[in-house]
Amino acid sequence: MGISYASASVEETQRLAALLAPALEEGDVLLLTGDLGAGKTHFAQGLAAALGIREVPTSPTFTLMSSYEGGRLPLYHFDLYRLDDAGELDDIDYFATIEGDGVSVVEWADKFCEACPEDHLLLDFSVRPDGVREIVITPAGLRGEALLEGLAQRL
Repeated sequence: MGISYASASVEETQRLAALLAPALEEGDVLLLTGDLGAGKTHFAQGLAAALGIREVPTSPTFTLMSSYEGGRLPLYHFDLYRLDDAGELDDIDYFATIEGDGVSVVEWADKFCEACPEDHLLLDFSVRPDGVREIVITPAGLRGEALLEGLAQRL
């Protein structure tokens, strides 16, 4: 069971990330899915700021993975949009990174569901006809459940 969050602005999307950030720990994985322009990168930017990272993340569409340090935890921002085969995940150290010392945000995670860790939080972004972003947040595994519970208490 998940929750739904309506965001009418970039700031509201970033606020959601800021509410989630205090509960995040090393090795946590956030899977982001949704159409182009739905707010996934804005969420990552809000998360970086809430973790105390000064650098503003940009979409890693062409670099595939960007890392940001200098905050409470490192942030690893993946964009799987341009990958064609799950075997390419090894080329960007995906598996080692998501099990590492920081928080991993994975855009377009639904392209390779088989590569998603058992414990994660899935955030599915969509744009309603009125322009409001609808973010449906669904947990997987015990850690995902704990993250969702903590977020729900802050909303």
